[in-house]
Amino acid sequence: MLAMTKGHRASKHKLFKRAHESMIHSLSYAYAHRRERKGDMRRLWIARVNAAARSNGLTYGELIYGLKQSGVEVNRKMLADIAVREPAAFASLANQAKSETAKG
Repeated sequence: MLAMTKGHRASKHKLFKRAHESMIHSLSYAYAHRRERKGDMRRLWIARVNAAARSNGLTYGELIYGLKQSGVEVNRKMLADIAVREPAAFASLANQAKSETAKG
């Protein structure tokens, strides 16, 4: 018990009762935040894709709609990675999405 609370502040790592309370809280926070991290990452990917889409003359919604209409199945994680690492490839995807939104 005390080994798990090593590094906690004040008496939360020395006294058994306080250490037990601290451990229970920290484990519940860790469980909740593992789930929360998934939403945080999705929000980050969407922000990156939106920024890259706007630099190519599209909004995020237009880009996603155009890619869906053209049959390109790339998830947001991969789109964000392409936007950061390979701007030219993202620009070609954006052009493809732009041509599809112009049709519809």
